[in-house]
Amino acid sequence: MWDESPYIQQNSFLMTSATTSQALAATRQWLKPAIHVLLRCGVPLREFSELAKSVYVEVATARFGKRGRPTNVSRTAMLTGLPRRDVRKQREKLATEREPGLTGYVSKASLILTAWHLEPEFLDSSGKPRLLPQEGERASFAALVRRCGGGDVRATTLLKELVSAGAVRQRADGRVQALKRHYVPHAMDAELLRLWGTVLADIAATGDHNLTRGPKEPARFERAAVNDRIPTKVVAEFRQFLNQEGQAFLERVDAWLTEHQVTHEQVQAGVEITRLGAGAYHIQD
Repeated sequence: MWDESPYIQQNSFLMTSATTSQALAATRQWLKPAIHVLLRCGVPLREFSELAKSVYVEVATARFGKRGRPTNVSRTAMLTGLPRRDVRKQREKLATEREPGLTGYVSKASLILTAWHLEPEFLDSSGKPRLLPQEGERASFAALVRRCGGGDVRATTLLKELVSAGAVRQRADGRVQALKRHYVPHAMDAELLRLWGTVLADIAATGDHNLTRGPKEPARFERAAVNDRIPTKVVAEFRQFLNQEGQAFLERVDAWLTEHQVTHEQVQAGVEITRLGAGAYHIQD
């Protein structure tokens, strides 16, 4: 079944304005898989919250100004709901940081590993993390958890999580050994993670354009073929079909783009260029 996005055909005179609750419900859909990846990479809520605050200010500043100018502090504060002092603070960080929003907030598991590698009480004579008994008032894993403010989470729960992540191991004698300095619940390929961010950004940018475009602006192509009555046993067959047909389609797109690509000399001469392309992805849930 072809699923043609209604906002591609939207008519400004017939459009029904979306409510805040509808916008949040739509956001919740794409946020779930995004949060799943963040949790697997060890990103805690506070880090994500600070990043969201930074991006709110960045977008409000860049996209809601008048006559091509950046949005002023007062209007940015009104749009984002942040105090003006916070808006100024975020703007300063955006102007100076290479990766705005990364504030260094860490999870309890990360704090435990950091303290284990730095605090003298938990180091051996050579300055390395010492083997710790699980219980004890001092120089134990339980004491380490208390030192890091982990009183709201049981030490045994944190230990199991660190063991599962491969950051810690329990020895046969009952003592606990640190294996890693950093806590990453599930290792992910760095390049694939970068590509994941790019793909989500491209899809979101297309939707953003189609939702907010003016009446004279053309919509960007966005279609999907989806059917929710497919037997699970044919998933492998569909995967093979999509790999073949999708690859063939993208090769034709790539050939068209290559044919229209400008030379380095043309770029040097001032020819206006843009990033252009199309993507295809497997839908399954």
